Amino acid sequence: MLMPLLPGYACSEYLMRPESVIRPEIRALSAYHVADAKGFIKLDAMENPWPLPDAVAMEIAEACAHVQVNRYPDSEASELAARIRQVMSIPQHAGLLLGNGSDELIQMLAMACAKPGAAILGVEPSFVMYRMISVFCNMRYVGVPLEEDFSLNEVSMLETMEKEQPSLVFIAFPNNPTGNLFEPGLLKRIIAAAPGLVVIDEAYYPFAGTTAMDWLDEFDNLLVMRTVSKLGLAGLRLGYLTGPVAVISEINKVRLPYNINALTQVAGQIALAHHAVFDAQAREICSMRESMFSDLASMEELEAYPSQANFILIRHEHASDIFDGLKKRGVLVKNLDGAHPMLTGCLRITVGQQNENLILIRHLKELIHL
Repeated sequence: MLMPLLPGYACSEYLMRPESVIRPEIRALSAYHVADAKGFIKLDAMENPWPLPDAVAMEIAEACAHVQVNRYPDSEASELAARIRQVMSIPQHAGLLLGNGSDELIQMLAMACAKPGAAILGVEPSFVMYRMISVFCNMRYVGVPLEEDFSLNEVSMLETMEKEQPSLVFIAFPNNPTGNLFEPGLLKRIIAAAPGLVVIDEAYYPFAGTTAMDWLDEFDNLLVMRTVSKLGLAGLRLGYLTGPVAVISEINKVRLPYNINALTQVAGQIALAHHAVFDAQAREICSMRESMFSDLASMEELEAYPSQANFILIRHEHASDIFDGLKKRGVLVKNLDGAHPMLTGCLRITVGQQNENLILIRHLKELIHL
């Protein structure tokens, strides 16, 4: 509550100061930055580069025109959940929880597991939101460095889990931003040894050709998390988490009511009814990824890392200069130089439409040889 002003005191002396109420670890953070991509060839955010087919877009528009937006949506998003179960082959005996993107699901998991002193364990480098949300929820974050080739260090993972006893372990599969798949047998050994829940984040499942979903019957501490964002529906903000019913039921208790809005529920149901369209697009993206990788790998001045996602990580000693040069030429990629010691000199390039990829490669060659 602000005190009334007294004669002789400046107004600024009575203004609320953030440091008096905001936790210091929150004040130390930087907000998640999203670049302004207007007018650019957008190859920075791992999106499907194609808009919805006209027929699907019209079907969604017609259905959304009749949504009663004056009413709250179905709190359980029951029809959308049923469509996801069907399309994504989720076992009927498994629990299912929907989120406003994967980010909300990560936050729900952290909120539910945030006992005093509890820890989240992740690998480094990986998806930055694991670390950020651990801070939001006042949990310890423990990062285990990957090997130089970005593979998992089994000894370090097992020893760190034994020492830190994390409540949650997050492993992106394929990993972001490195694009590689970790060895499945090693993942299973980590899940078996984990003292808490292990979340396999399959955001890039459409491009990976493998999944941990088939392991749900083997482990009672395994959760699989996915999003439809990379599939081609990033604007809907829809993610889902599946695993043992007993665990999902507890996580559901921290879900805010009506977290999946009415328009997303309707649009998601219709879009996923046409999942064959997105599956075909994913196959084409994989084909273009291999072509892009071949072009990048042929440039002796840079290093390109094999990927099983819809992006490719590259390294060059002048990465930030290249990023700036591409941006001046109207191409936006993700600059990771300085984001983590293992990402020094790295840029992450999303696979776009074929003409966009060709423009990217042409400009990249020009900049490298300046």
